[in-house]
Amino acid sequence: MDSHDVEPDPPLNAEQLALVEKLSEEDVRKIDEALRSNANNNWRKVAFIVGITMSDLPDRIYGIPDVYYAGRIKHLVEKGLLESQGNLSYMRYSEVRLPLGNNET
Repeated sequence: MDSHDVEPDPPLNAEQLALVEKLSEEDVRKIDEALRSNANNNWRKVAFIVGITMSDLPDRIYGIPDVYYAGRIKHLVEKGLLESQGNLSYMRYSEVRLPLGNNET
């Protein structure tokens, strides 16, 4: 098993943090909306949702890593906008879905 499989997702480094700081509130809102739009009422791997979202955002800032998007998923879970199972510190081993009772698919 490679170390990526047993280590939690890494924190952002200084260069990545500098890029994240360039995001406007509107940029973050668009990322959050895209993450939620790629979730549905079924459990989906966080890594899958992150990957789809990163490839779907037409005007995303390149260089912002997948772990930032995974962090936004944690934020959405904390706000009750997504439900999770598994440890969200490991995007490959956690899943999210829209809250039950949400009519979006």
